[in-house]
Amino acid sequence: MNLRPTLLPALGVFAAAARHQNFAHAAEELHLTPSAVSHHVRKLEALLGARLFLRHARGVALTPEGRQLADAASAALADVAAVASNLQPAAGISVLRLSTLHSLVHCWLLPRLPAFCAAHPHVRLEVDTSPALARFEDGGPDLAIRYGAGHWPGLTAHHLMDEDLFPVAAPTLPGVAAARTPYDIAALPLVADMGLQGWRDWFHGADVRGVSLPPMHTFCDSTDAMRAAVHGIGAVLARSRIVQPYLQRHELVRLPGPAVKARFAYHIVHPTHRAPGPAAALFMDWIKRQAQDPQATPDAPRPPARSKHPRR
Repeated sequence: MNLRPTLLPALGVFAAAARHQNFAHAAEELHLTPSAVSHHVRKLEALLGARLFLRHARGVALTPEGRQLADAASAALADVAAVASNLQPAAGISVLRLSTLHSLVHCWLLPRLPAFCAAHPHVRLEVDTSPALARFEDGGPDLAIRYGAGHWPGLTAHHLMDEDLFPVAAPTLPGVAAARTPYDIAALPLVADMGLQGWRDWFHGADVRGVSLPPMHTFCDSTDAMRAAVHGIGAVLARSRIVQPYLQRHELVRLPGPAVKARFAYHIVHPTHRAPGPAAALFMDWIKRQAQDPQATPDAPRPPARSKHPRR
């Protein structure tokens, strides 16, 4: 049964009457008359075709049907109240809306965020990792982290950090132990993401010529591609800023070959026409320090030195 919107006030009045088990007390809470409370309850009973209260000389009592509806109404109203309380932050709390990349949040930002939250407990973060490009309109993000050349119309971009690309694989992937040179990597099963630089670019940067790349499993997100590599589907071209947790946990190992500088970089952006608010300014300063801190982004473990001559 669909409740008409005009009957929702009656449901609210019923919830108050059920809580007090007394129409007069409910009327006092709602600033109504007892007869108005009774009218709303009878209207709801007529719609539902069920008695919600037993009326007697000493007052009213919920019927079994009324108890079921009271429990559901109380839960629904509590949910609405909780959402409503979050629409406006509490006094002294600033909301910072951030749009960014899922892979960067999962592997680079989240391990660092506890330090920001501890230093700035008055800032409440709302992080959006949806693939849609952020729209900086009313209700949209205050800041966004983007990966690209650093030039977007209408946005002011601050460079955060560059990125390198190098191959990694699960240590249990068949053929990994025997991979001695970049040429050997072409013989492994390969996994790709939808990045603008891929395996062909890396092999070119590694001065590997004349290899035929095998058909690859492709994932739209870098995190999914690396998880596929962890599970042994194939070697993956890792991005230096998001592969660190996998290397530190020894789920992935670096394969022979150079780290090729990516064509693009990470930037934090905001609308040019709107200066960042205090919370956004705090976050921008903090994330810039994190991005440039060499202790926060250690170099990836490198494999032992191998001969530069490819196997014949």
